[in-house]
Amino acid sequence: MDFDIKYMIEIIPELLTYLPVTLYLTIISMVLAIIIGVFLSLILVNRIPILLQLAKVYISFFRGTPVLVQLLLIYFGLPQLFPFMNSLGAGTAAIIAFSLNTSSYLAEIFRAGLESVDRGQAEASMSVGMSYPQALRGIILPQAIRNAIPATGNMIIGLIKNSSLAFTIGVTELLAQGKMLASENLRFFEAYLAVGLIYWVITFLYSQLQGWFEKRINKPYQV
Repeated sequence: MDFDIKYMIEIIPELLTYLPVTLYLTIISMVLAIIIGVFLSLILVNRIPILLQLAKVYISFFRGTPVLVQLLLIYFGLPQLFPFMNSLGAGTAAIIAFSLNTSSYLAEIFRAGLESVDRGQAEASMSVGMSYPQALRGIILPQAIRNAIPATGNMIIGLIKNSSLAFTIGVTELLAQGKMLASENLRFFEAYLAVGLIYWVITFLYSQLQGWFEKRINKPYQV
């Protein structure tokens, strides 16, 4: 078996120099996805006319088509329809695609979280003089967030891994650099294994962080 573990270890520091790009794509995309997802979930829960139908079509499309197809549509297709988007960078296109895709899943996660809170709590809050936005912010959302954390965490892990698709439109991130190193030295197994190990460590560390956060946020509810 021709496996060069020394080479694999040697390229890890070089691969890690591109880790900030992967984390940047993930964090910015997740923040935008959360904002869009919250907005969509409120439309779904409150069943706002017209917006409800548009939200359902949006969610259906982005959940029903591959992320890679969405990425290619946004990067290559949108400039064709809208010439002013010819200057759209690959990194920006990747963030847009990942944000829109992830938000469609988060919308349903947040909807389920909001609906898991007894409606009577909102009614009781408003009966003592609170407005719906106040009840939402102070009573409903804290409980909904707690219920939505596990599923949201899984989406973040999925987004970390999906960020590797950005290399298909020319973003030099972790996987792209691994691919270039593999092509230069024909050490494909070593290079891709090193990339896989880095992704594994990132997701493991995030899982540990999420576990700690879940214990912390659930502490007031423990008897």
